[in-house]
Amino acid sequence: MRFNPPLVPATLLQRYKRFLFDAVAEDGRPFTGSCPNTGSMRGLTAPGSRIWVSLHDSPTRKYRHMFEMVEVDGETVGINTGLPNRLAEEAIRAGLIPSLASYGAILREQRYGRNSRIDFLLSGDGLPDAYVEVKNVHFMRETGLAEFPDTVTKRGAKHLEELGDMAEAGHRAVMIYLIQRHDCTRFSICADLDPLYALAFDRAKSRGVEAYAVRCRVSPEEIVPSGLIPVDGVA
Repeated sequence: MRFNPPLVPATLLQRYKRFLFDAVAEDGRPFTGSCPNTGSMRGLTAPGSRIWVSLHDSPTRKYRHMFEMVEVDGETVGINTGLPNRLAEEAIRAGLIPSLASYGAILREQRYGRNSRIDFLLSGDGLPDAYVEVKNVHFMRETGLAEFPDTVTKRGAKHLEELGDMAEAGHRAVMIYLIQRHDCTRFSICADLDPLYALAFDRAKSRGVEAYAVRCRVSPEEIVPSGLIPVDGVA
């Protein structure tokens, strides 16, 4: 996906109340904007960081600027949690996940499970339906290792349980970890920050849930899914 117009650079002052951030534009003008990521954003909000923002002129928006990317240790990292589904769909349609490449139909936001919605339902002639859940990833502590989650996520564990139900019912159940950074060569579940999610992941695998990690090239002009990286503990 391309940004049109391209994103605008700024310097981060602070991110606060989950939804807001203060920054300084290149011309020295301070501004407040909205943050489309209500998670912990662990390691991505250091004051003084170089960031990129999108501009929105809709009269219904309170803040014109939206936080999109941050530079961390020389790497540009996407933080907008509204983009992973779109990027995952691009990856599927581009054949970057070979085991899903034969599906011809992709339906978004379908009801399933226990009063939930699945991100994608894939179907194809002669193929079992594939229920696909997408999670955004941008956390890294060890060079080259992308991790999820960066904080406790009870909702994430619930999704794994529901995917396991689909797998046991004879469907395919797929978790895609969409990584908005390119400086990673493998992916792992972050068991020390959320041990219950790690247990839920192991249980899901044992029930037949598939897991794939897709990394992306990230720049102020575009974010492009670039291919799979290994998932620790998944053959």
